[in-house]
Amino acid sequence: MIKNKEHLEAFENRLAAEEKVDFFKNFIIYEALWRQAILLGILPLKNPYDGVEEDIRLAGILSRLPQRDDTTAHV
Repeated sequence: MIKNKEHLEAFENRLAAEEKVDFFKNFIIYEALWRQAILLGILPLKNPYDGVEEDIRLAGILSRLPQRDDTTAHV
């Protein structure tokens, strides 16, 4: 349970500022995930439009929901 939200946010901000982005490492991870998806038969998609109707329906429902103010959200 997070008791001090400000302390956690300060830690996360400091960590993000100090962390270096390693493009080459990230590309290797991406490529490994891509190859694993191919080996598992997930990619390439047999029908890229399969399920798009459900996605559109869900997007319509979500777009009608009232917007939440994240500044009042509790962690």
